[in-house]
Amino acid sequence: MSEFLPLSSPHRSDSRGSTVDSPTGYSAEQFLQLRLAATTRVLLPIQQLIEVLTVSEGQIIPIPHMPAWVIGVYNWRGEILWMIDLGHLCGLAPWYQQSVSRSMHSAVVLNITEHSTTAPARSNILGLVVSQVEDIEWCQLDAIQALSQTPISPELAQLAAGYWQRTENDSLVILDGKAILDQMPQ
Repeated sequence: MSEFLPLSSPHRSDSRGSTVDSPTGYSAEQFLQLRLAATTRVLLPIQQLIEVLTVSEGQIIPIPHMPAWVIGVYNWRGEILWMIDLGHLCGLAPWYQQSVSRSMHSAVVLNITEHSTTAPARSNILGLVVSQVEDIEWCQLDAIQALSQTPISPELAQLAAGYWQRTENDSLVILDGKAILDQMPQ
C-alpha cells in the first residue's frame, strides 16, 4: 500500500489556488521542490500537482516497448497511473543506476487539465518518480527568468518553463507539467 499526502489543505488561507498577491503588489506562486539526483533539484507548480506518493518498486508494473524513462504503471485509486522516471526524462542517469538504491520511491501525481471549446475539459494524470520530495517554495512570478542565461541539458530545457535564482549560488529550473505530459507516447 502506498502512503500519500494530499497537496491541498483545509486550512489554506487562499481559496483561489496557489498564486497570491504579496504586500508589495507582486504575484507569488507555490512550487514543490523535487530532487532528481544528488546535485539536481527542480521545481513544479503546486497547482499542477494533486498528491505525493511513496510507492514500493514491486507496485509498479513494467510495460515493454516503451521509452527507457517510462518505468511502468501503478494502481492509483483504482486507476492506471503511468509512472515515469523524471530524472531520466530530464537527461540524468536512470533511477536504477543512481548510487542510492531503495525499494521505496517518492513520486508526485501530475494533473494537467486540457480545456477545449469543442469538448469538455479533460484531465491527464501522470506519476513522476523522483529521488526525493523536498520543500514548498514561494516564488515571485516576476523573479522567474528565461533559460537562455542558464546552461542546462537539452532534455531538461524542453521541459522547462524558466528558472528561479533562489540565492546567488543556487538556481532551480522550473518545469512545465504540460511539457512533461507531452513527452508521453501516444
